Amino acid sequence: MLYYLFEYLDTHYDLAGAGLFQYISFRSAIAFIFSLLFSTIYGKQIINYLQHKQVGESVRDLGLEGQVEKAGTPTMGGIIIILATIIPVLLISKIDNVYIIILLVTTIWMGTIGFIDDYIKIFRKNKQGLKGRFKVLGQITLGVFVGLMLYFHPDVTMKEKLPQKFQYETEEGVPVLFAEAQKSTKTTIPFLKNNELDYAGVLDLFGDGLRDYAWIIFIPIIIFIITAVSNGANLTDGIDGLAAG
Repeated sequence: MLYYLFEYLDTHYDLAGAGLFQYISFRSAIAFIFSLLFSTIYGKQIINYLQHKQVGESVRDLGLEGQVEKAGTPTMGGIIIILATIIPVLLISKIDNVYIIILLVTTIWMGTIGFIDDYIKIFRKNKQGLKGRFKVLGQITLGVFVGLMLYFHPDVTMKEKLPQKFQYETEEGVPVLFAEAQKSTKTTIPFLKNNELDYAGVLDLFGDGLRDYAWIIFIPIIIFIITAVSNGANLTDGIDGLAAG
């Protein structure tokens, strides 16, 4: 919201400093500071409110060492993280950016699943919470949405680095190292050298002309990543994980 306000002030009134909001680095720094201040100032108040309302963790007796210590821990505290993320994004970012849309939908969607899970545990007195199959269904649905957006949205592009012989400098002396942004079926694999992977290349094994169907590979991978990351902590925790759902 502030982005559009300062863009208007910069365009129509040439307000000094308003143009800073055009720089992603500046907006990122402001969003980080705002998020930190919000969680620091209001986080303790939210935790105290949850404790006052006796919104605490209810633990199943699984015979695990130290699990009793978790009893009474304020739950629904994830609302601090969600608010500290969403509020700065809404205030500082360019809302019509496809990556911001994906961020907001993902945060709210997964936050809603977590809220329903805690609500069932606390207010319905059901220690198992939301059934595991419903959690996974919600994660798969989100994975389909994110996969479709990343694959088909025209604004989701990448810039490939030009070979050294094609790199050049503009008349102003600015080096041009990357080609124009365009749709691509390449991605990167962390921690590997020369880590660009063209996942559409898998389809080349089955014949020519199949690259247009690369989404058949891409979307399931996105679903797997979202589901795996979402459940990773719960499955290793062993106290309130999906395994018991």
